[in-house]
Amino acid sequence: MKRLLLAVSLVALSGCNAGRSAMGGAEQVGAGFAAAATAPLEDFNLRRQMIPTVLLQAEANPYDLRNLNQCTTIGAEVARLDEALGPDTDEPPRQDGSYLSERAADAAAKAALNAIRDTTTDFIPGRNWIRRLSGAEQHSKHVQSAIQSGRMRRAFLKGMGMQRNCAPPAAPSWFRPHP
Repeated sequence: MKRLLLAVSLVALSGCNAGRSAMGGAEQVGAGFAAAATAPLEDFNLRRQMIPTVLLQAEANPYDLRNLNQCTTIGAEVARLDEALGPDTDEPPRQDGSYLSERAADAAAKAALNAIRDTTTDFIPGRNWIRRLSGAEQHSKHVQSAIQSGRMRRAFLKGMGMQRNCAPPAAPSWFRPHP
């Protein structure tokens, strides 16, 4: 009897989690709808993705070591890059404790937003030419170049941190400094 009651309770709780996950996915679609629907503004170069300053600095000089002579300053610079780029590939994925239904709702919301974005940009005749003539294509390439430079700088700084026997985040997460 106790097992039956426990099983019924678990099924009821998982139903609650699925319902909350679906609501979360719907809220995510609602929040991202405006950005997806106005995606053509990027094609006409009327709205631009901002490039964080730390990435512009990395693009200008990815191997700059000025004022980076201590592990704490290297770690602070890596943290700035992490904030702009997201976690590095050496970082383990974050365990956020989300349920499978929540992750499924997130994936469904992203797919719906991508479909909306694709629909709003597909109606533009000669979209490639418009992007080239408006400067949107050049800006998009600049954004990608800045991201690549930021990743390169972060890898360089972590290598310098290893060379100087620094603890993470000034070095890769797996590195252990020698005493």
